Amino acid sequence: MSVELVIDSSQDGVTIAILNSGKLVELHKEKSNNNFAVGDIYLGKVKKIMPGLNATFVNVGYEKDAFLHYLDLGAKFKSFAKYTRGVTGGKFNRSSLDFKLEPEIEKTGKIEATLKSNQNILVQIAKEPISTKGPRLSSEISLAGRYLVLVPFSDKVSISQKIKNSAEKDRLKRLIESIKPKGFGVIIRTVAKDKKVADLHADMTSLTERWELCYKELKNAHAPKKVLGEINRTSSLLRDVLNKDFSNIHVNDEVLFDELKTYLQEIAPDKEKIVKLFKGNVSIFENFGIEKQIKTSFGKNVTLKTGVYLIIEHTEALHVIDVNSGQRGKKKDKTQEENALEVNLEAAEEVARQLRLRDMGGIVVVDFIDLKEASNRKLLFEKMKEFMRDDRAKHNVLPPSKFGLIQITRQRVRPEMEIKTAEKCPSCNGDGEVHSTILLVDQIENNLRYLSQQLKGKNIRVNTHPYVEAFINKKNGGSFFNPNSLRKDWQKKYNLNISVFPTTSHALLEYHFIDEKGEKIHL
Repeated sequence: MSVELVIDSSQDGVTIAILNSGKLVELHKEKSNNNFAVGDIYLGKVKKIMPGLNATFVNVGYEKDAFLHYLDLGAKFKSFAKYTRGVTGGKFNRSSLDFKLEPEIEKTGKIEATLKSNQNILVQIAKEPISTKGPRLSSEISLAGRYLVLVPFSDKVSISQKIKNSAEKDRLKRLIESIKPKGFGVIIRTVAKDKKVADLHADMTSLTERWELCYKELKNAHAPKKVLGEINRTSSLLRDVLNKDFSNIHVNDEVLFDELKTYLQEIAPDKEKIVKLFKGNVSIFENFGIEKQIKTSFGKNVTLKTGVYLIIEHTEALHVIDVNSGQRGKKKDKTQEENALEVNLEAAEEVARQLRLRDMGGIVVVDFIDLKEASNRKLLFEKMKEFMRDDRAKHNVLPPSKFGLIQITRQRVRPEMEIKTAEKCPSCNGDGEVHSTILLVDQIENNLRYLSQQLKGKNIRVNTHPYVEAFINKKNGGSFFNPNSLRKDWQKKYNLNISVFPTTSHALLEYHFIDEKGEKIHL
């Protein structure tokens, strides 16, 4: 398995694609003026306190006030409030937290007894503005590094549960307790396993320097004001996902190229050489086949190569995904139950990919094809959890119901990725829309794959628009390095005698299959 990062930088911002063995699994967009990103720390001003919700609205400079619930204040809120007053009021002249901490707030306390209107508080963006809602906040401030997470006003050292080796856990805990500054807690991340003292110490130093920067900005801040920004999305992705499987990072901007090399020198010097500057005549996403994958992966219908397809619907409260066998057809040597299981397992893998790709959050209901046997339902459930394992967002997968439904809850901290894949109809004077034209040839091939199961070795004719016919019949139709036409490739692949005829009466996206008797084949 090889993982590649492809980064397209433009004036509007940066788009980041993560490819797993060439397949698009994540897509992230960061606008050039992206304020209110997850992890940003603000000095906010309390506006309206809502006792009925046990929450308050806070002005952090966004067009709509941000939301802060009592449960997100954190046990150490009074200490944060004392520190904020001391720094902004000039009483604290250092970033150190070496002072007497305030008592923890009660878990069942009331917001009106803890906060008052116009009070300045230090908050962190927990969820970006989504739709008509402002940001969601937390007062449990933390600073994330490559190996460690620094937690002010906590002396506790916690270790990732994914580190199982007890000796390694003891080593890490002793090490961090010896180097962490007083008044700070630390969460040791999974990637810290087996890392050298120098690496962990450098990460700790970097995090304390960022806290120092936060203190300096806070000294002269007037609410609302951002006092510390999270590192950009590209660097934060590298920080969180970079591992031994990463083979290449391609970027088309020289400035960003230099920034990434510098950042990798700090967090993973051995990976610096994998950053490569792309200089091509086509766009970087076109070169790596990402544009085509985006067209096939977004939209209401998502069709897999085998003919299985998903219908993805969005409602106000949840997402619904319907699984259909499509043209896959029943295999003669298998029972209906076995065929249904195969379709479901194939669809489950794509569902997991779609959740990551679109960054879908909230409640997701997947309507799989009904399975009668309990053992098969259990297998589907286990496989669904396995496919979701690489998803970094917090999620929970529930076992299938009697109706074949699997419910998934997935954390959403950013707006869902939405990309319009439909194009203006070339035959409708711009008034209508059609499916992406780039996918037309793929649709024809998918249908040929399906027909080949019944018509092996027979003649089949494709009638289509002259432009499409020329593309399919021309040499190098498959790719720049392929001397054959697409038609010849299809003949070899599907054991069919294929002819493609231009039909001027057809619309650009219209095509039909004709059998040996000259009759139209109905799919």
